[in-house]
Amino acid sequence: MRASNSYTKVARSRSTDNSRRRFVKQSAVAGIGISALGHIPAVYGQNSPSQHITVAVMGVNSRGDVLAQTFAQASGAEVAYVCDVDSRVVEKTMASVANHQQRTPQGIGDFRRALDDDDVDALVIAAPDHWHAPATLLALQAGKHVYVEKPCGHNAREGELLAEGQHTYDRIVQMGNQQRSAPRSIEIIGQIHDGLIGRPYFARAWFASTRGSIGHGRAAGVPDWLDYELWQGPAPRTSYRDNVVHYNWHWFWRWGTGEINNNGAHEIDVCRWALNVDYPSRVTSAGGRFHFDDDVEMYDTQVASFEFAGGKSITWEGRSCNGRPIEGRGRGVSIHGEEGTVIIDRSGYVVYDRDNNEVKRSTRSQTDSALNTRAGGDLTALHINNFLESIRGNAQPNAPVDDGQRSVLLCHLGNIAQRTGSALHCDPSNGHVINNPEAMDYWGREYEPGWEPKVSG
Repeated sequence: MRASNSYTKVARSRSTDNSRRRFVKQSAVAGIGISALGHIPAVYGQNSPSQHITVAVMGVNSRGDVLAQTFAQASGAEVAYVCDVDSRVVEKTMASVANHQQRTPQGIGDFRRALDDDDVDALVIAAPDHWHAPATLLALQAGKHVYVEKPCGHNAREGELLAEGQHTYDRIVQMGNQQRSAPRSIEIIGQIHDGLIGRPYFARAWFASTRGSIGHGRAAGVPDWLDYELWQGPAPRTSYRDNVVHYNWHWFWRWGTGEINNNGAHEIDVCRWALNVDYPSRVTSAGGRFHFDDDVEMYDTQVASFEFAGGKSITWEGRSCNGRPIEGRGRGVSIHGEEGTVIIDRSGYVVYDRDNNEVKRSTRSQTDSALNTRAGGDLTALHINNFLESIRGNAQPNAPVDDGQRSVLLCHLGNIAQRTGSALHCDPSNGHVINNPEAMDYWGREYEPGWEPKVSG
């Protein structure tokens, strides 16, 4: 199935006497690059943005169901559409959303129908990774804002397209790295930047879980509840197998991006934030599929390292089949400086001096679930509220996609280094790999004909 022109139309310009909701579509923040976060246009008087924002949610089998319920509970927001290629989960999420708002949302299989509705202000994307960037660009072309789960792209090129699209279409695109909206994380990162532990120079990220085997799948008929053609969408076509949908697609290169992007993207983002770095100069990776002999194409064990100008570096340790924690945490980061260390996770932080004495601690009683696939919690609500307030012009987005894609790029580079078995030397101005054509072959991907994502005019 090819993308239809009727689904990719650019929103028509609207006059000043349009409805207040339609005005929301014109009130996006322009140019939300990391160097321009302070630019939020002021809107006054009768043309002030509507406080009511209507969203459609795409992909509600797991994380998307959490997002749909959270948007439904957010002040001044409403879920109008629940979209999924699995008819069973559509009905489930319609019912759960209806518990939190006055009207029951409409359930549809093809999210592009929601993009044709002028009353929809934003698309929320929690579909598989191969859909994140193409769906975002379709939504932007239809005049919608976008909340897209990490990783924001299936490959490095898609991240570049989203950064370009955010500015071209003059809309807000927030990536779902919700720790950027965590008050304690914001507080401690600010203190690190102010010299709390001296010059920070090394950051370590980790994720440890105990996943089982996915076995060896078999060719099977497509279940009657699944629109497998649309599920594949931009990805080149392949026959249906019984151990891919749902979730196990994460471990196949056609659709997924591996554990480093599935979970590491969160903690690597915090490391990059703390060290205040963007693009690396050198990337290496070691690991493999060591625990099980099954259909998984990726790694259950990986250690990736990223070097930056100015004597700074980040490492990521991923263990998908051995969940022994580090620092007593299944996931987290440690930031090491000349005068001390900070341990950060979703519950808060702990500060140590150079002699390993604890000097400060701040944690919260309520925590996001660290290792489950739904990851609900108050950080998600805070991140969604920041997205909504940014649309209204009342806040700056905490995770604009042109910044978020730089963290995702590190994850892609870790995968590229692992797949090529080579140390990558990168251009520190954009992250592109230098003098390694094999590595740059992984920068993009092949698409099903007619589904190539693009930014136009």
